[in-house]
Amino acid sequence: MKRRPSVGFWVLVIALTVVFVAPLVWMGITSFKSVGESQQTPPTIWPEDPTGRAYGEILTTGGQNPVLRWAINSFVAATLHAGLVVLVASMAGYALARMEFRFKKAIFGLIMATLFVPGFVFLMPNYLLMDNLGWLDTLWALVVPGAAGAFGVFFMRQFFLAIPRELEEVAMIDGANAWTVFTRIILPNAKPALATLTVLSFLANWNDFIWPLYVLFSPERLTLPAGLKLLQGAYTTDYPVIMTGATVASVPVLILYIFVQRYVIEGVARSGIKG
Repeated sequence: MKRRPSVGFWVLVIALTVVFVAPLVWMGITSFKSVGESQQTPPTIWPEDPTGRAYGEILTTGGQNPVLRWAINSFVAATLHAGLVVLVASMAGYALARMEFRFKKAIFGLIMATLFVPGFVFLMPNYLLMDNLGWLDTLWALVVPGAAGAFGVFFMRQFFLAIPRELEEVAMIDGANAWTVFTRIILPNAKPALATLTVLSFLANWNDFIWPLYVLFSPERLTLPAGLKLLQGAYTTDYPVIMTGATVASVPVLILYIFVQRYVIEGVARSGIKG
């Protein structure tokens, strides 16, 4: 007989929901306040005189605060980066999961070892590499670094290990080569993992704040997280504009998750640890 969740379980669920949702609601409400009301103490819950001034100010590409342009830059960079990560990780993960070659275990161990290295260690080497390639202040500086990340390779390898070998063996008996098996058999069966890795890579690039500040110098080429930093003045802060920018930044992420959440949950569930 299936046990019903206890009252304490639902209290915990509601409490966690409030903790995670409340900041988003507060962000959206503040975006409709005036500057004075947003700095009022004690703060008001609902806007006394709702205004869409902040939205009108940022949703222009040629204004003083080109938030829409920054959002487009972030979307393009995050989309290309996620596509590149999925391409590299799926090919490397398949090779490590299915193919036999010398030093395979050593290479996988080396990749896994990089997971324990803090990301800030690679900050300066990557910057120097971008400088030598002439990619500073370009889209490539946002797209290429991190495309061969260890997590993506490990995640895809674990998922490929869970796919029955019989599928590949039947295809090879029918005359398919390794590339055909990979593209026609393996990848279609790995949609949940591909969707999960796409979302995670997109979010990581979309939310990245430090790296764009290092490699981008032109205001019109900034990404949204880095651009929002410019909205904070030296003496005053326009909180409604900042909250509006944060609200705009959260919309693509929420839409993406709504469309692929089923694949994300399935991908995480099926990519369990398997040696």
